[in-house]
Amino acid sequence: MRKLRDNEHITGYVFTAPFVLGFLIFTLYPVLSSLYYSFTDYNLMEAPRWLGFDNYKRMFMDDEKVAKSFQVTFTYVLGSVPLRLIFALLVAMVLNTATRAVGLYRSAFYLPSLIGGSVAVSIMWQQIFGDKGLINSFLTLIGIPSSTSWIGNPSTALWTLIALSTWQFGSSMIIFLAGLKNIPKDYYEAASVDGANAGRRFFNITLPMLSPIILFNLTLQTISAFMTFTPAYIISRGEGGPLDQTLLYSLYLYRKAFSHFEMGYASALAWIMLIIVGVLTMLIFKSSTRWVHYETKGD
Repeated sequence: MRKLRDNEHITGYVFTAPFVLGFLIFTLYPVLSSLYYSFTDYNLMEAPRWLGFDNYKRMFMDDEKVAKSFQVTFTYVLGSVPLRLIFALLVAMVLNTATRAVGLYRSAFYLPSLIGGSVAVSIMWQQIFGDKGLINSFLTLIGIPSSTSWIGNPSTALWTLIALSTWQFGSSMIIFLAGLKNIPKDYYEAASVDGANAGRRFFNITLPMLSPIILFNLTLQTISAFMTFTPAYIISRGEGGPLDQTLLYSLYLYRKAFSHFEMGYASALAWIMLIIVGVLTMLIFKSSTRWVHYETKGD
């Protein structure tokens, strides 16, 4: 009997070994290595040279680009995440009331989320908002001639990236739609009998019942927004222009690592991003006790 149990344990270890080894080799080791490199001067060609906290001091005291990338990134996150969630919820509510071809519409709205982060879509977006792009052609058609490059204009360049992010609301929409279908219709019927209009039903039933889903989507989309890289890299040709107005933090980190080969400094930048995202996630969850409603709570 004991031999049988030992064989079962060995079988379990064999099946879990690929995941454990993969985690140790491809996740834990790179994370710990980047933490070590963040305290060094490392350029891939020479052995790392220990610097202590010099990389972190340089970030906050000497590198003006870091402050600019923080400003651009937070503007991007604060602009793109709410817009994406609002559009996702509105479309989900429309689809929730539809009775025909719901699957077709759902697939059509979800498609941009699958291809939205690709190089091809970023190039397409660059063409749409260029000086001879679709936007200017449409404005000219309705009698508002324009030859402005929306991507090349410092005041509008970042908003083209925000528009691209908003266009990718499909994944959040699918999750909202699933949440809407789980709200009992009895609640809406009882509210209608009491004379509640559509607005009151939305704010008193839909939003409270969807608040756990909103928390989930808000957390995922915030983390995703901080990680945005491909559109900014393609549209600005890797420079973050014009005038650093699309210099997202992730793009600046990439430039330091793979253009300037300052791997130690880039590792320090990456760890600061990890800390910021971790703190923001913690604050979101901390604030959720005030606005997230759970229908049933355990004792």
